[in-house]
Amino acid sequence: MSMNTTATDAATAAPAWYELALCAQTGPGFFFPEPGSSLRDAKRLCGACEGRKACLDYALTNDERFGVWGGLSESERQALRRRP
Repeated sequence: MSMNTTATDAATAAPAWYELALCAQTGPGFFFPEPGSSLRDAKRLCGACEGRKACLDYALTNDERFGVWGGLSESERQALRRRP
């Protein structure tokens, strides 16, 4: 492995938890469905994932506004951010 990484490489690299995450084994459409589509299956998969907490922490830290992250929808993450 090369030690000559650039800032761009580091910024675009997947987080460490992602390699083991169940979402890495599915398509993005599953976690970023069309408006009005059910999120039930994505949330169910998240519930069985070891990386769920790290994923949610990542989404909250990086202000991810779309899709299912850590088992929560956009509106659920927004409500969580508003809690004191």
